[in-house]
Amino acid sequence: MRIANEMLLIKGLSADHKEQLNMLDEQDPETSCSAIMGTDADEKKPAGKTVPYDPMAVTWLDNYSDTMDKVWARVPEMVRPVVVFLAVFTMGATMRGRRRRACPALRCKVWRCILATVPSAGTNNDSAAGGKREWLIILVHCLKYLGIIHGDGNTNFSRASWSEITLESLHLKNMPYFWIAACAVSYGMYFAIGGFLHWYYYMNRRDKAHEWKCQPEHFLPPDLERHEILCGSFSLMLTSSFSGVVACWISNGGWSTVYYEFGEYSWAWWFAQWPVIFIYQDYMTYWLHRIYHIPFFYKRFHKLHHKYKQPTAFSVTAIHPFEIMHIQITLMLPLVAIPTHFVPFYAIVLYTYYHGIIDHSGINFKAQWWQPWQPDAIFHDNHHQYFHVNFGFNCYIWDKIHGTYRRKDRIYTEDTFYGQGKSLKEASKEEIMNDLKERESENPLAYRSKTLDFKITDNELKKLR
Repeated sequence: MRIANEMLLIKGLSADHKEQLNMLDEQDPETSCSAIMGTDADEKKPAGKTVPYDPMAVTWLDNYSDTMDKVWARVPEMVRPVVVFLAVFTMGATMRGRRRRACPALRCKVWRCILATVPSAGTNNDSAAGGKREWLIILVHCLKYLGIIHGDGNTNFSRASWSEITLESLHLKNMPYFWIAACAVSYGMYFAIGGFLHWYYYMNRRDKAHEWKCQPEHFLPPDLERHEILCGSFSLMLTSSFSGVVACWISNGGWSTVYYEFGEYSWAWWFAQWPVIFIYQDYMTYWLHRIYHIPFFYKRFHKLHHKYKQPTAFSVTAIHPFEIMHIQITLMLPLVAIPTHFVPFYAIVLYTYYHGIIDHSGINFKAQWWQPWQPDAIFHDNHHQYFHVNFGFNCYIWDKIHGTYRRKDRIYTEDTFYGQGKSLKEASKEEIMNDLKERESENPLAYRSKTLDFKITDNELKKLR
């Protein structure tokens, strides 16, 4: 059975891989795949099948592609990068998702120059992955700062009877309106902006995937597109509802440690909040993410999100309900734990959400010069492709410190847990062949060096084996 599996794996290997396979055969002639089956055997491609109409698959955009192309053609080229940036940013602010990037396959030099200034890249499976709806909470804080809404927060529950407990007494007056607003904006942005991003990248430039996609040879099939939309929609309902409750609570004077006057605490603390909140959120999400990759939690919760080996903007919120709520509550703890000015907190939240989409877009965005801490989009795309590695989101330093940063001399599979991978010396021939194919499927343009940073040469393979 093992030899039969190896015979199947030989198909589709590149010339370089076949040479490496021959080298492995020389080291282990008794199980030589090349001796059993010629590596030059032709592989017949299965005849194309007609895909039935699926209203939940993103392929429904094909019906409107021509119309969208005509409308887009009328948009001035100088304006187009601004539209794309705002679309990604708006989706992140309203859905709190992971990250994605701009398309290098653009023909106009002006477009390329402008788009190059858009922040991108980033890692996270889940920090921004939460898909939360904090836009409503941000609005409430702004309105309270401007004095438009008030809340005294003086309700006394010590002597209240059950008949006296109402939404107003719980600081939840007008809760239905907050809930409707949170859900309406979240779902509107999820489908409108998510659909736009899918059309802009995955439909208009699908034939040029090698110019912009992290995994140019692989796309999610329609059934998984439907799956991520269904899961993402359900998670949106939960996180929108939670954010609606928090926003309503704060607007009605509910207790929190948020303050609005800049002089209420020292300016030193105001500036210190920026790194404190950022580091707290990013380091906590690193550990939360890593915990959900422990076998027990991965198989019961996080595996759902890893059904999407080639993530898209729609997979941003496709996370197990328990996990996504766990993440959202953890990231919001500063609002009730330390004196937090609403400006630095929500500025960092929006930054995180934006990069959440960038990380899951599958597009080879790069971090900007002023973001030395921010990994490129390929970092998190590697996480989805290789599963248990690169757990960080907006800082790759955590993976460097804890030894979970991807290494060239290791292979990573869904069955190799704890972020350490498996040494090539310990790997079977089948595992090595699979790993070589995965490395070859990456896009060299996604790396700063414009080459496949993790590609293994024949000499390197001999030394590592």
